[in-house]
Amino acid sequence: MADFPAAPRIGIISQARMTSTRLPGKVLMPVGGQPLLHYHVAHLREAKLPLYLAITTNAADDVLADFAAREGIPVVRGSEDDVLSRYWACAVQYDLDIIVRVTSDCPLLDGPLLRRGVEEYIRRADARLYLSNVLERTFPRGLDFEIFSRELLAEAFHAATLPSDREHVTPYIHQNCSGRVRFEHITRTPDRSHYRLTVDTAEDLQLIQALIKQHNAHQLSTGELLALLDAHPELVALNAHIEQKKV
Repeated sequence: MADFPAAPRIGIISQARMTSTRLPGKVLMPVGGQPLLHYHVAHLREAKLPLYLAITTNAADDVLADFAAREGIPVVRGSEDDVLSRYWACAVQYDLDIIVRVTSDCPLLDGPLLRRGVEEYIRRADARLYLSNVLERTFPRGLDFEIFSRELLAEAFHAATLPSDREHVTPYIHQNCSGRVRFEHITRTPDRSHYRLTVDTAEDLQLIQALIKQHNAHQLSTGELLALLDAHPELVALNAHIEQKKV
């Protein structure tokens, strides 16, 4: 078992770009007078951990760099398609031991849940551990996070060759090519994995707009948010037909 330093350096890295194929510019689209990215950042700050934004070198992402500067968020810029290299660059530049991966199209992430996940990860003191609520999915899409070590990230960065592995950051880790990755899962009951709280399409945006503007969803805990969806199937129906893009 590989051990961490006594006080590991932890960072939440959120990937973002303006050139999304299904809904370009989505992360800065306004909802309730604020860009979606505002809600994403506000929820992540509830985890009380350092936060970094990994964006592309495209000129289109200059507005994201400006947003980050206003919010006091460090930025790393890199390849649009090789997102794995952006994560590695951020981990190296800021000397991170533990990386929390999130995506910027998730405006209602649960910061306290993410914090508890990191605390559990630290207790395990195992750099071969991958901990997430993604592989055994019981949370809605849009509440996703993955926690892994710089050691696992380094292996992926240096060994992954498939474009899909580099674009989506963690598939190489999921494949456990070394045979030494240990997987643990954060789950909840009841299972609400069929709900969709990410923003990838116009229908997804319509749901998030309704949740925030009509129900103040950005001020709700995850339990309260899921209870709201349970009570309003008409809201769930807004994007229930959307299929997640395949990795």
